[in-house]
Amino acid sequence: MNMQYIVRQPLALLLPAFLLLISLPGCGGLGKMDKAIEELNLKMTPEPLIVRGGQVQLALSGTFPEKYFAKKAIVEATPVLVWEGGEAAFETVGFQGEDAAGNYTVVPFKTPKSFDYSGKIDFQEGMEDGARLELRISGSMGSKSMDFTPVVLGDGVITTPNWVSSDDRFVKGTDQFQRVISYTEEAEIHYAYNRSNVRSAELRDDDMSAMKDFLGFAAAHDSVVLKGTSVSAYASPEGEITLNEDLAMERAESANAAVAKLLKRAKITTEDGFFGNNPKGEDWEGFQSLMRASNIEDKDLILRVLSMYSDKNRREEEIKNIAKTYTEIEKEILPALRRSMITLRYDIEGYSDEELMALAMSNPDTLTVEESLYAATLFESNEDMLKVYASTSRVHAGDWRGPNNEGVCLMEMGKLNQAADRFMAADERGDSPIINNNLGAVARMKGNLSDAKRLLGSASGAGDAVKYNKGILAIQEGNYSQAVSNFSGENTANAALAKLLNGDANGAKTILNNAKDESAVGHYILAIANARLGNSTEAKEHRDMAVQKDAGLAAKASADLEFRDLD
Repeated sequence: MNMQYIVRQPLALLLPAFLLLISLPGCGGLGKMDKAIEELNLKMTPEPLIVRGGQVQLALSGTFPEKYFAKKAIVEATPVLVWEGGEAAFETVGFQGEDAAGNYTVVPFKTPKSFDYSGKIDFQEGMEDGARLELRISGSMGSKSMDFTPVVLGDGVITTPNWVSSDDRFVKGTDQFQRVISYTEEAEIHYAYNRSNVRSAELRDDDMSAMKDFLGFAAAHDSVVLKGTSVSAYASPEGEITLNEDLAMERAESANAAVAKLLKRAKITTEDGFFGNNPKGEDWEGFQSLMRASNIEDKDLILRVLSMYSDKNRREEEIKNIAKTYTEIEKEILPALRRSMITLRYDIEGYSDEELMALAMSNPDTLTVEESLYAATLFESNEDMLKVYASTSRVHAGDWRGPNNEGVCLMEMGKLNQAADRFMAADERGDSPIINNNLGAVARMKGNLSDAKRLLGSASGAGDAVKYNKGILAIQEGNYSQAVSNFSGENTANAALAKLLNGDANGAKTILNNAKDESAVGHYILAIANARLGNSTEAKEHRDMAVQKDAGLAAKASADLEFRDLD
């Protein structure tokens, strides 16, 4: 029966009864109104009723005909869903004749009056398919009252939205593992005025001693791979330009020669092109920087005067003259500029995949957090991955990725409550949209839709999984157009269901055909889509295939009102 018709019928029943009561005294008038219910021409939508957003919504419309509603009559009508073992009532609506005392909607006696009714109730399991919608009416006129005969408006509630699948997507925290990491070791050598030889005292300085120690370490560890040197060499800006350029090159070469001796002592051989020279000539910029940082009283004036000379040779001559007056320039600033900056480049190569897998199982405490997280991805079974992630959580207690990734493994193993605990542990360690996505998906699966919406709303940046999970939530909230948008580009049963619920049965078929979904749920949704399109043969075929794949669907398939028009 059409749901719109069912809804209008209740109202119609009330109005005719009232009109009859006007012409007849007492219960006789109400009785005639009871018998004339069909004159209201009720229309009900949807038909059959359908669950949406966890509720069953009902809309009724109709018209009280002229000379129907008794002037002193009062009628109350209540749509009620009734099923075996329970019932649920929609909100009561009331009408009264134009001479009746009360606060209900007044229905005139001589002219027709249209009416609309809407109501909703929370869905309960027993309503599905086998319920019936009744309109219960009570009327009164003066001291007389009576209950009208209940009118059955329709059968059952369609629950197609409940075919939403819990295929929520969970996200792991990714590792930043790099098997090869590049580093540099630096040292500085200073020279005497106009000299390029490396003094023995310079080789004993802390930075050169540290480089010597490092080369000894490199010689003892195959994981350290030396890549080459780059030496930037300078001269102080008080000498002749050409001389300074040659001097800078000589200093670069002498610095590399010093490094070569250290390499030889460490018994490290190098290939051609290992040593790189980068002579810079005079260091005017360095001079300005040291002058500004100095305590020389006239430093700003000195720099302004020197900057006026466009001829570099003239400027160098003036620097010599000024240095004779200001001993700090001669003894501290200029000597600091006579230098070579040595940069030794090297790589450290990490463990091989095989080594990482072995250590992850036998000695996880020796791995960095990035090595441990990467090692977990090398295993195929969830059980092994879970073990490695658990070790990561223990060893690296400040990192949220360990417990979060444990939770993802547990979800793939079907252990919802344990996964939820690990996601909560991750949340205690850090704030990440990935954690919010995973907690939001868990909340939805546990039926906490408000928490799910809040958490997923804070999960931006966690990837496409968030969008998909919001699509599932949108179906449950009854926001089908939003669900279709969130599932854009997806070929899953949920994406097809969203299309179906949004009125696009053909779109649902296309998605499932592209997905080649052979699951019971996939076939069932295809059956509904074909039934709505009037394709009875295909609808029956997919309905039967769904039952073949899951015998537990037999009772549902035989009672489902989606198939009410099939032969």
